[in-house]
Amino acid sequence: MLKNKKLFITLFLIVQVLIIQILKNFPQFVEQFYSYGLYIFISKLMRYAFGWIPFSVGDVFYTLASIYIIRWLILNRKRVFKDTVNWLLDIGATLSLAYFAFHILWAYNYYRPPLNESLNIEADYTTEELIAFTKRLIKKSNEVHNIIAVNDSTKVIMPFSKSEVFDKMQNGYDNLSQDYPNFKYQPKSLKKSIYSLPLTYMGFSGYLNPFTNEAQVDGLIPTYKFPTTSCHEAAHQVGYAAENEANFIGCLASIYNEDLYFKYSGYTFGLKYCLVEIFRRDKDAYYEILETVNKGIIKNYIEVEEFWKSYENPLEPIFEKTYDTFLKTNNQSDGMKSYSYVVALLVNYYDNKTL
Repeated sequence: MLKNKKLFITLFLIVQVLIIQILKNFPQFVEQFYSYGLYIFISKLMRYAFGWIPFSVGDVFYTLASIYIIRWLILNRKRVFKDTVNWLLDIGATLSLAYFAFHILWAYNYYRPPLNESLNIEADYTTEELIAFTKRLIKKSNEVHNIIAVNDSTKVIMPFSKSEVFDKMQNGYDNLSQDYPNFKYQPKSLKKSIYSLPLTYMGFSGYLNPFTNEAQVDGLIPTYKFPTTSCHEAAHQVGYAAENEANFIGCLASIYNEDLYFKYSGYTFGLKYCLVEIFRRDKDAYYEILETVNKGIIKNYIEVEEFWKSYENPLEPIFEKTYDTFLKTNNQSDGMKSYSYVVALLVNYYDNKTL
């Protein structure tokens, strides 16, 4: 009887994969009934349940799960040859249940319509439009930098702790949700990851735990990056699974924040995306435009770049390639290379809006 149950659960994994292949063709259905329906209830329930706990419950869960798996493999190593079928069914059933939980708790959001359709904006832009917007963004970034920095050649140093960033980030989403109710973020569940050091060596600044809906931020990254990283992870909690869309929403939530340091982090975050895209399209224009950016802003970019360089290791490309493959498997065709779409969202969103 137990063997039949395991077989049924294992075969259910195939059914789940087929369901996902079908859902890929009905993004509006996913958004209406899951992203705007079931997911809102599930995500709020989990954030209320775990958000108040000062440490990452999800990281503890991963730790215990890893210990259990290692222990199980050791204790059942001899069954690989003596009872192969049951051994495989145990693994298959576990994978099936984990796959089901992963999708029902969060990952069906991968199959909702592209964000530009929801915002009713274009997903493309010309080089001329890109350059014009970047000049506007440089002007705004320089203005804010001149207010909060000692002078135009010094980098910005955040005057508050990383924990205080978590408390302040809510304001940006509150303001943003007044224009776009779907971006409403309540309650908050943001935490520094227990595994910040491994995360850094892997090259990641944060992640969302889909099983507890906790947003994990790498506690080692420079404080300058904390506002946009926190807002990025919160965007995943709101239900936007695509990395490029979470980058855009995180940028907006930072800019909409009333705190000037958040605004600075948001403006310069978007600016870097635009500069990279200009460099890809027109290197001469890039070097000309770069001269107009405050030297202090460049120093903040260098600060972040040097931080990541200090943790470079031979395994990092493997982790990044693995995650890139994971994204492509989950309906994100561009994987981690999503600069152009983020820029498209920024350029077209601010086409008729004041920065």
